[in-house]
Amino acid sequence: MPYQPPTALPTELLNDGELQRALSEHDFGTVFRLARSRAGIPYARIAEACDIKPIRVGEVARGQGQITTFAKVVAITDALRVPGHMVGLAPRPWEGNGSPGNENAPENGTAVRRRTVLQAATTAGLAAALPALHRPTAPLHVTTGYVDQLRQRTARLRRLDEILGGGDTYRVYLSEYQSTKSLLRDATFTPSSRRRLVTILAEQAQQAGWAAFDGGRQADAESLYEESKAAAREADDGDLLGNALAFLAYQAPDPQVAVEIAASSCAAIGPGSPAGVRALLHERLAWACAVAGQASRTERALNAARAALDEKPDGEPQPDWAAWVDETELAIMTGRCWAELRRPLRAVPVLLRALDQYDDHHARDKALYLSWLADSYLAAGEVEEAAAVTGRALTLASGVASVRPRQRLAPVLQELHQYRGVSAVQNVLQAAGA
Repeated sequence: MPYQPPTALPTELLNDGELQRALSEHDFGTVFRLARSRAGIPYARIAEACDIKPIRVGEVARGQGQITTFAKVVAITDALRVPGHMVGLAPRPWEGNGSPGNENAPENGTAVRRRTVLQAATTAGLAAALPALHRPTAPLHVTTGYVDQLRQRTARLRRLDEILGGGDTYRVYLSEYQSTKSLLRDATFTPSSRRRLVTILAEQAQQAGWAAFDGGRQADAESLYEESKAAAREADDGDLLGNALAFLAYQAPDPQVAVEIAASSCAAIGPGSPAGVRALLHERLAWACAVAGQASRTERALNAARAALDEKPDGEPQPDWAAWVDETELAIMTGRCWAELRRPLRAVPVLLRALDQYDDHHARDKALYLSWLADSYLAAGEVEEAAAVTGRALTLASGVASVRPRQRLAPVLQELHQYRGVSAVQNVLQAAGA
């Protein structure tokens, strides 16, 4: 048995329903109280292990304040050695009457499937509802075979993002990242197995960062992307480094800074980078340029992404995190860029063709992409078409634990307000609770 520090919580306490609830809600005041009252762990020892002042631990335990910063949440759960500590469904405050995520909105097949997955999740967390995804027991000595198991598991878990929003997947992905980080600290390796495990850590940090971004946790996302960047550099993986930079560019508040970061992500591409990776990074540069209003540079980046896909050798292996990039995805990005540049005559036909090929199974993403189509219709003066597309986007976004569809649809709905005398617009505004 590996050494467990005195702060580790005993198994009987980990199985306690009250502790599980407290952990899933990041209610560390309750966690601290239970650790002391039921496991005999004094606040001073918790404070030392978690790098928190003892007086702060006592205050939180008495209900005076909360632990909210990403770094401290990670430090506490890591120090207490809580397996699966972040696993669980996040609160979904946006789902209520009068919001785009109103549960009373009409159901479709995709929404029913999403809710089936969510209802299967018990109080033990989402991972408990997915027995095939349980993490294999970590060995004391990590081999390349075990690393391959973790890589396959990371790929399987990524599929959750197809039907669930970041509000639901964030804690699952963060738990995986923290478990791998603990493994790197506690186990022994060959140089090869350690380097490969660090690349998985970089990938998992990006996965968790994306879920944080999608769930409205901007600061957490940025922190995870920075950690991914550091891990990718340690592993000397230029592709993952480029992807970390692309993610950072995606949420940079200054459009000009975003362009610079996105350009540096493309500069990380090496001669051996797979076509899917090259296309992904160039299309993210195109998006940054479009947001910055740089039309000619946007087109050059889109052409570079298209050339990468056209030159893709048959059978070339792609990393799982970039395998979803294809001609349809690039067409959607092309349409988004032209919509952002206020070129509706170029955006609408591209988006229509691409979205016709895009399955409703990807409800969150399709709702987002439809918002750009609605925006382009409005720019072209096609109000009824914009209303119809917005209504479809609202239906698809219903029940998805993501803040982004609401954020994208809010300005569209606001602009539709000036046409509220039009019957189609009235209907969609009522459906949105506007």
